[in-house]
Amino acid sequence: MAKDSLTVKDNRTGKEYELPISDGTIKAMDLRQIKTGAEDFGIMTYDPAFMNTASTKSAITYLDGDKGILRYRGYPIEQLAEKCNYMEVSYLILYGELPNKAQYDQWVFDITHHTILHENIRHFMQNFRYDAHPMGMFISTVAALSTFYPEATKIADKELRTIQIQRLIAKVPTIAGFSYRHTRGLPHVYPDNALSYPGNFLNMMFKFTELRYEPNPVLERALDVLFILHADHEQNCSTNAMRAIGSSKVDPYSAMAGAAAALYGPLHGGANEEVLKMLAQIGDVKSIPAFLDKVKKGEGKLMGFGHRVYKNYDPRAKIIKKVAEDVFKVTGRNPLLDIALELESIALKEDYFISRKLYPNVDFYSGIIYQAMGLPVSFFPVMFAIPRTVGWLSQWQEMLGDEEQKIARPRQIYTGVDERDFAPMDKRK
Repeated sequence: MAKDSLTVKDNRTGKEYELPISDGTIKAMDLRQIKTGAEDFGIMTYDPAFMNTASTKSAITYLDGDKGILRYRGYPIEQLAEKCNYMEVSYLILYGELPNKAQYDQWVFDITHHTILHENIRHFMQNFRYDAHPMGMFISTVAALSTFYPEATKIADKELRTIQIQRLIAKVPTIAGFSYRHTRGLPHVYPDNALSYPGNFLNMMFKFTELRYEPNPVLERALDVLFILHADHEQNCSTNAMRAIGSSKVDPYSAMAGAAAALYGPLHGGANEEVLKMLAQIGDVKSIPAFLDKVKKGEGKLMGFGHRVYKNYDPRAKIIKKVAEDVFKVTGRNPLLDIALELESIALKEDYFISRKLYPNVDFYSGIIYQAMGLPVSFFPVMFAIPRTVGWLSQWQEMLGDEEQKIARPRQIYTGVDERDFAPMDKRK
């Protein structure tokens, strides 16, 4: 008779152990009972980069990479991107349900009225070098917010926790806008509470001498969709960092600064920059076959294709491809788009890429859109961090309420020298 368990035989001792299976997993601690003797610590799992380890249970994001499925709280990403705005989706991710009209209006009000930064924070940002990287400014400023809200350390207080969450979601576009203006040598633009979340962000980025900035509705909607697509993505590198740092019970500003630092890397939030470099390197549609031949020979990388989780077409990439066409009707067509479209078309017909399950991911088109909107490549990770803030905070809050979670502390396999005696300097070789 079938049982939800795994029988393990230790060939060193001949003993057998029955380990319960739950949700397709066994508990790593159940392996500790497998020992050769009283002095033995017990079996551990060795899993660099968590390739096959579930570190938590979560009800926020469902992802099936083989089938190309992404859902927030059960809702398909395609439906949310088509029918919702980012404020609705951020509420959904945090609270588990889409808001009704009264909840939505209150949520938008709460976020809108936390967008202003303390003037000391503005002065703090003005002290960065003129050529400081926007993401470095973003990370440092988010961390600095913890000194302005010392009550944020009371993470067990649900009411105070909610205020910090609202503050962070509201203030990250302001921090981003200020960092962009700083790198351009332009005066900071304050938030306009009459505008939408993405519209206000565009205002803080691009307003000049006009009395009132009116965002282009196509670009405003494009940002809404891009923010929805980037809001959460299960236990990725930066989310894992948010949970690990937060497990020490530190305030959310400090934890999120660490998550943003993880996002900064070229293998995570900087991936769309690498796509642009690749497309610029190809330079012309006619050069694509030669470039792909080099990739097959191991002489180059196909950036923006393939994903650690997705082994099918990234559902976000399909949505973002449509957004790109809408944006280019306003900004003018980015010549890199033609190269990208042809590259995708050719790659998806070749067995070499299909057999390796190399399909376009979200980074393949997002960088082209940001570039068309006039954003420098250095600003791309910041564009990722703004919407991912709600995902980080949702995962952090979920972790705090999980009784199984303790301070993150992975085991290691020691590979250094064995015990040895100290030698004075004149005796050392």
